[in-house]
Amino acid sequence: MRILDQVLATNKEFVKEWANLQEQTNNKPVSKIPAKELAIFTCMDTRLVDFLEGALGIARGDAKVLKNAGATLASPFGVIIRSLVMAIYELGVKEVMVVGHRDCGMAHATADGLKEKMIARGVSPDAIKVVEQSIVNWVDTFHHPIENVADVVKQIRENPFIPKDVPVHGLIFDPVDGRLDLIVNGYDNMPPQEEPDAN
Repeated sequence: MRILDQVLATNKEFVKEWANLQEQTNNKPVSKIPAKELAIFTCMDTRLVDFLEGALGIARGDAKVLKNAGATLASPFGVIIRSLVMAIYELGVKEVMVVGHRDCGMAHATADGLKEKMIARGVSPDAIKVVEQSIVNWVDTFHHPIENVADVVKQIRENPFIPKDVPVHGLIFDPVDGRLDLIVNGYDNMPPQEEPDAN
């Protein structure tokens, strides 16, 4: 059976079981507003699926989770920043966590290797030339996940669209044992709180 057929067959069973569970437990619908007022930006690595959330104590409905290759930022108003802007201003997010991980596939990739693989799969070299510098800037600058987390935190923190009262934390996750190491404590970079007026 092909992957899509497997997914669709599994989904039919899931929907039946879910409906029964909802009926038995009288569960309320999950809100689109994150209960923990948190956005998490992380990598798309398969080892993080259903593992990172548990390690963070995040359940369904708790956080907005954004993913891409290597948890990297491509531009100051790219899709990740736009998603964070929406999450903060429209969906109640008050804190951001950037979570990189050890043994990231992006750390071993090179722009030349990626371009070769793209050409081997039929992508036109002319098409690659149009975005070649972007590929180099994206792939060849990511070889150290810890430094990447610190850099991404800095980029988000300094982005003019992200409010200064939103802490941006940086962490590294171990996809083998689930351990988190703090790289950047976003509370340390918060502006001083104004004292309430005594009058």
